[in-house]
Amino acid sequence: MTPRRTLLAAPLLLAPLLHMRPARAQGRRLRIGVLNDQSGPYRDNTGQGSVLCAQEAVTELGAAVDVLSADHQNKPDIGAAIVRQWIDRDGVDMVLDVPTSSVALAVAAIVRERNKVYVNSGGGTADLTGVQCTPNTVHWTYDTYMLARSTASQLVARGGKKWFFITADYVFGQQLERDASAIVRATGGTVVGRAAYPFPDTTDFSSYLLQAQASGADVIGFASAGNDTVNGVKQAHEFGLARTMQMAALLAHVTDIEAIGPELAQGLFCTSTFYWDMNEGTRAFTARVQARMPGRRPPNMIQAGCYAGTLHYLRAVAALGAATDGAAVVAQMKAMPTEDIAFGRGTIRADGRALFPAYLLQARAPGAIKGKWDLLDLAATTPAAEAWRPLAEGGCPLIKV
Repeated sequence: MTPRRTLLAAPLLLAPLLHMRPARAQGRRLRIGVLNDQSGPYRDNTGQGSVLCAQEAVTELGAAVDVLSADHQNKPDIGAAIVRQWIDRDGVDMVLDVPTSSVALAVAAIVRERNKVYVNSGGGTADLTGVQCTPNTVHWTYDTYMLARSTASQLVARGGKKWFFITADYVFGQQLERDASAIVRATGGTVVGRAAYPFPDTTDFSSYLLQAQASGADVIGFASAGNDTVNGVKQAHEFGLARTMQMAALLAHVTDIEAIGPELAQGLFCTSTFYWDMNEGTRAFTARVQARMPGRRPPNMIQAGCYAGTLHYLRAVAALGAATDGAAVVAQMKAMPTEDIAFGRGTIRADGRALFPAYLLQARAPGAIKGKWDLLDLAATTPAAEAWRPLAEGGCPLIKV
């Protein structure tokens, strides 16, 4: 199957970008490629919403930038082929988004080899800033360690001591369960069982839920994302598990909560670095893009990360005066503090990890909901300094310990 591609062009020029002589001497504009799932289980959480949010950053700066997009179909070989073509034939300077950890890791290797820039928003593997970190990658929005740290430690502190994991059996799900299990144990809890299901071919979770029910767990941790999490939570209610267990979706977005429905989602915990109704900045960003988002949905943290990551990349290129040396651009991104209306102020660590607070959110009861997307309450905040894996523990070869 040939991946679907689209091209969006920003018509205006950003004055600081006019002096990027190496790029303009080649007779082309700066190019960003948004690579994600546009037809599978993550299409709503990434897809065209991520493309539109990247375009918003380009428009905000009035930059002379083309934004391309393609569907990697959650397959590393397809994603790798697209990125090679983008860089070798189409002159793409920065690759953006890339959900599905196996695809994300493949893309990181290619981008380093070609010395371009990779700003990951959709892929969750913490290995991107760990053993497989590169001088060409920035990991913007979330990773498996942060999700596990925020969700697991907070729920154990609230009495959720015994955990059962239902895990998508691929890189992201495996790493998410690994990190959450370690944090559950480190904070005084126990893991009483697990069940791994085939990804992406599972829609019936009944056998895994029955195992969870028999385990005596206090908490079911869904180490999954997208439609899998939605289906898993819905089916858990069919078995009555919500009456005796807490539900923790280790990666979920407001759109997932809406898809589950207020009656079934109430009480569900999830973690995010962005929520559309968190503060004045997040509401202002949402107001800019929501009317153009698929289904008029509010942006989620992955899509907001595409906006913020693109904005910071373009500012770094402008400060550097060139985009041809990807490692140099990433070094400039690390040297500059980040600031935007979606995430506020932040920094990028030497391993490429962008640092922001992590927010534990809980789905509201139906009677507390005042509007269609008014679905989540802030339950706890983990400061940026505590939310992410310590720099010395990741094994990133860029870091001398």
